[in-house]
Amino acid sequence: MERENLIELADRIAALPISGARALIALAGPPASGKSRAARELVDELHSRGLAAVAVPMDGFHLDNEVLDARGLRARKGSPETFDAAGFIHAMARLKQEAEVILPSFDREIDKSVAGSVVIGPEDRIAVVEGNYVCFSEAPWDQLAGLWDFSCYLDVPEDVLLERLVQRWIRFDHSPEDAEARARGNDLANAQRIATAVSQTDLRF
Repeated sequence: MERENLIELADRIAALPISGARALIALAGPPASGKSRAARELVDELHSRGLAAVAVPMDGFHLDNEVLDARGLRARKGSPETFDAAGFIHAMARLKQEAEVILPSFDREIDKSVAGSVVIGPEDRIAVVEGNYVCFSEAPWDQLAGLWDFSCYLDVPEDVLLERLVQRWIRFDHSPEDAEARARGNDLANAQRIATAVSQTDLRF
Protein backbone atom coordinates (compact mmCIF):
# COMPACT_ATOMS: atom_id res chain seq x y z
CA MET A 1 0.00 0.00 0.00
CA GLU A 2 1.35 3.42 -0.94
CA ARG A 3 2.03 5.83 1.91
CA GLU A 4 -0.64 8.31 0.81
CA ASN A 5 -3.22 5.50 0.72
CA LEU A 6 -2.19 4.38 4.18
CA ILE A 7 -2.64 7.90 5.53
CA GLU A 8 -6.06 8.22 3.88
CA LEU A 9 -7.16 4.92 5.37
CA ALA A 10 -5.86 5.86 8.83
CA ASP A 11 -7.64 9.24 8.61
CA ARG A 12 -10.93 7.53 7.81
CA ILE A 13 -10.54 5.04 10.64
CA ALA A 14 -9.53 7.68 13.18
CA ALA A 15 -12.80 9.51 12.48
CA LEU A 16 -14.97 6.47 13.19
CA PRO A 17 -17.25 6.25 16.21
CA ILE A 18 -16.46 3.08 18.14
CA SER A 19 -19.44 0.99 19.17
CA GLY A 20 -19.32 -2.20 21.17
CA ALA A 21 -16.00 -3.47 22.48
CA ARG A 22 -14.06 -2.19 19.46
CA ALA A 23 -14.21 -1.04 15.84
CA LEU A 24 -13.59 -3.76 13.26
CA ILE A 25 -11.72 -2.79 10.10
CA ALA A 26 -11.72 -5.26 7.19
CA LEU A 27 -8.64 -5.28 4.96
CA ALA A 28 -9.23 -7.63 2.04
CA GLY A 29 -7.40 -8.65 -1.10
CA PRO A 30 -6.15 -11.62 -3.11
CA PRO A 31 -3.13 -13.74 -2.12
CA ALA A 32 0.11 -11.70 -2.15
CA SER A 33 -1.70 -8.37 -2.38
CA GLY A 34 0.20 -7.10 0.67
CA LYS A 35 -2.58 -7.39 3.24
CA SER A 36 -0.44 -8.51 6.16
CA ARG A 37 2.16 -5.80 5.63
CA ALA A 38 -0.52 -3.16 5.11
CA ALA A 39 -2.26 -4.26 8.33
CA ARG A 40 0.99 -3.96 10.31
CA GLU A 41 1.76 -0.54 8.83
CA LEU A 42 -1.78 0.65 9.47
CA VAL A 43 -1.64 -0.48 13.10
CA ASP A 44 1.70 1.34 13.50
CA GLU A 45 0.21 4.50 11.99
CA LEU A 46 -2.80 4.33 14.30
CA HIS A 47 -0.50 3.78 17.29
CA SER A 48 1.44 6.90 16.28
CA ARG A 49 -1.83 8.82 16.62
CA GLY A 50 -2.46 7.47 20.10
CA LEU A 51 -5.07 4.93 18.97
CA ALA A 52 -4.95 1.42 20.42
CA ALA A 53 -5.11 -0.95 17.43
CA VAL A 54 -4.22 -4.57 16.76
CA ALA A 55 -3.79 -6.65 13.61
CA VAL A 56 -5.97 -9.76 13.38
CA PRO A 57 -5.13 -12.37 10.68
CA MET A 58 -7.81 -14.55 9.11
CA ASP A 59 -5.30 -17.27 8.18
CA GLY A 60 -5.45 -18.94 11.58
CA PHE A 61 -8.78 -20.38 10.48
CA HIS A 62 -7.19 -22.57 7.79
CA LEU A 63 -8.40 -26.16 8.07
CA ASP A 64 -5.63 -28.57 9.05
CA ASN A 65 -3.86 -30.41 6.23
CA GLU A 66 -5.20 -33.76 7.45
CA VAL A 67 -8.74 -32.42 7.20
CA LEU A 68 -8.02 -31.07 3.72
CA ASP A 69 -6.58 -34.42 2.66
CA ALA A 70 -9.68 -36.23 3.91
CA ARG A 71 -11.88 -33.84 1.92
CA GLY A 72 -9.73 -33.93 -1.21
CA LEU A 73 -8.99 -30.20 -0.90
CA ARG A 74 -5.25 -30.13 -0.16
CA ALA A 75 -4.36 -28.94 -3.67
CA ARG A 76 -6.85 -26.07 -3.31
CA LYS A 77 -5.56 -24.82 0.04
CA GLY A 78 -6.39 -21.15 0.34
CA SER A 79 -9.73 -21.40 -1.45
CA PRO A 80 -12.85 -20.39 0.53
CA GLU A 81 -13.76 -24.02 1.21
CA THR A 82 -10.45 -24.67 2.99
CA PHE A 83 -11.19 -22.35 5.92
CA ASP A 84 -13.42 -22.70 8.96
CA ALA A 85 -15.69 -19.93 7.72
CA ALA A 86 -18.36 -20.45 10.39
CA GLY A 87 -15.73 -20.37 13.14
CA PHE A 88 -14.22 -17.18 11.75
CA ILE A 89 -17.60 -15.44 11.47
CA HIS A 90 -18.45 -16.41 15.04
CA ALA A 91 -15.05 -15.16 16.24
CA MET A 92 -15.56 -11.80 14.52
CA ALA A 93 -18.97 -11.40 16.19
CA ARG A 94 -17.26 -12.05 19.53
CA LEU A 95 -14.49 -9.61 18.66
CA LYS A 96 -17.08 -6.91 18.10
CA GLN A 97 -18.70 -7.37 21.51
CA GLU A 98 -16.34 -9.07 23.96
CA ALA A 99 -13.54 -7.38 25.89
CA GLU A 100 -11.04 -10.21 25.41
CA VAL A 101 -10.90 -12.66 22.52
CA ILE A 102 -8.10 -15.17 21.86
CA LEU A 103 -7.64 -16.34 18.28
CA PRO A 104 -5.36 -18.65 16.26
CA SER A 105 -2.65 -17.55 13.86
CA PHE A 106 -1.04 -19.37 10.93
CA ASP A 107 2.62 -20.36 10.76
CA ARG A 108 3.74 -20.64 7.12
CA GLU A 109 7.01 -22.29 8.13
CA ILE A 110 5.22 -25.35 9.50
CA ASP A 111 2.07 -24.88 7.38
CA LYS A 112 -0.23 -25.13 10.39
CA SER A 113 -2.53 -22.99 12.48
CA VAL A 114 -1.34 -22.16 15.99
CA ALA A 115 -4.11 -22.04 18.58
CA GLY A 116 -4.40 -19.33 21.21
CA SER A 117 -1.62 -17.14 19.79
CA VAL A 118 -3.41 -13.84 19.10
CA VAL A 119 -4.72 -12.10 22.21
CA ILE A 120 -7.02 -9.11 21.73
CA GLY A 121 -7.69 -7.34 25.01
CA PRO A 122 -10.02 -4.60 26.23
CA GLU A 123 -7.36 -1.98 25.53
CA ASP A 124 -7.45 -2.83 21.79
CA ARG A 125 -10.17 -0.49 20.58
CA ILE A 126 -9.54 -1.03 16.86
CA ALA A 127 -9.02 -4.42 15.21
CA VAL A 128 -7.61 -4.49 11.69
CA VAL A 129 -8.82 -7.82 10.33
CA GLU A 130 -6.93 -8.92 7.22
CA GLY A 131 -7.64 -11.85 4.95
CA ASN A 132 -8.58 -13.03 1.48
CA TYR A 133 -12.28 -13.45 2.21
CA VAL A 134 -13.16 -10.75 4.73
CA CYS A 135 -14.99 -8.81 1.97
CA PHE A 136 -16.22 -11.80 -0.04
CA SER A 137 -19.80 -11.85 -1.27
CA GLU A 138 -20.26 -15.64 -1.43
CA ALA A 139 -22.09 -17.39 1.42
CA PRO A 140 -21.37 -17.77 4.27
CA TRP A 141 -18.64 -15.11 4.08
CA ASP A 142 -21.20 -12.47 3.15
CA GLN A 143 -22.39 -12.56 6.79
CA LEU A 144 -19.25 -10.62 7.74
CA ALA A 145 -20.32 -7.42 5.96
CA GLY A 146 -22.60 -6.34 8.79
CA LEU A 147 -19.80 -6.62 11.35
CA TRP A 148 -17.31 -4.24 9.77
CA ASP A 149 -17.16 -0.59 10.76
CA PHE A 150 -14.99 0.12 7.72
CA SER A 151 -13.68 -1.97 4.84
CA CYS A 152 -10.89 -1.65 2.29
CA TYR A 153 -9.91 -3.83 -0.68
CA LEU A 154 -6.39 -4.02 -2.14
CA ASP A 155 -6.72 -4.40 -5.91
CA VAL A 156 -3.35 -5.58 -7.27
CA PRO A 157 -2.69 -6.47 -10.95
CA GLU A 158 -2.45 -10.18 -11.68
CA ASP A 159 1.08 -9.98 -13.10
CA VAL A 160 2.29 -8.39 -9.85
CA LEU A 161 0.52 -11.08 -7.81
CA LEU A 162 2.14 -13.82 -9.90
CA GLU A 163 5.63 -12.41 -9.38
CA ARG A 164 5.10 -12.11 -5.63
CA LEU A 165 3.56 -15.58 -5.34
CA VAL A 166 6.39 -17.24 -7.22
CA GLN A 167 8.93 -15.56 -4.95
CA ARG A 168 6.91 -16.62 -1.91
CA TRP A 169 7.00 -20.29 -2.87
CA ILE A 170 10.69 -20.11 -3.76
CA ARG A 171 11.32 -18.85 -0.23
CA PHE A 172 9.58 -21.99 0.99
CA ASP A 173 12.04 -24.24 -0.89
CA HIS A 174 10.11 -24.75 -4.13
CA SER A 175 12.01 -24.76 -7.40
CA PRO A 176 11.18 -21.81 -9.70
CA GLU A 177 9.21 -24.17 -11.94
CA ASP A 178 7.23 -25.69 -9.08
CA ALA A 179 6.69 -22.26 -7.55
CA GLU A 180 5.15 -20.90 -10.76
CA ALA A 181 3.02 -24.02 -11.23
CA ARG A 182 1.67 -23.71 -7.70
CA ALA A 183 1.02 -20.01 -8.07
CA ARG A 184 -0.78 -20.39 -11.40
CA GLY A 185 -2.62 -23.59 -10.51
CA ASN A 186 -4.06 -22.53 -7.17
CA ASP A 187 -3.22 -19.05 -5.90
CA LEU A 188 -4.17 -17.16 -9.05
CA ALA A 189 -7.38 -19.19 -9.32
CA ASN A 190 -8.26 -18.02 -5.81
CA ALA A 191 -7.30 -14.44 -6.70
CA GLN A 192 -9.60 -14.48 -9.73
CA ARG A 193 -12.46 -15.87 -7.66
CA ILE A 194 -11.97 -13.17 -5.05
CA ALA A 195 -11.85 -10.42 -7.69
CA THR A 196 -15.18 -11.48 -9.17
CA ALA A 197 -16.96 -11.63 -5.79
CA VAL A 198 -15.76 -8.62 -3.83
CA SER A 199 -18.54 -7.11 -1.74
CA GLN A 200 -19.00 -3.35 -1.62
CA THR A 201 -16.16 -1.72 0.34
CA ASP A 202 -15.61 1.76 1.72
CA LEU A 203 -12.23 2.15 0.04
CA ARG A 204 -10.42 0.40 -2.78
CA PHE A 205 -6.76 0.89 -3.66
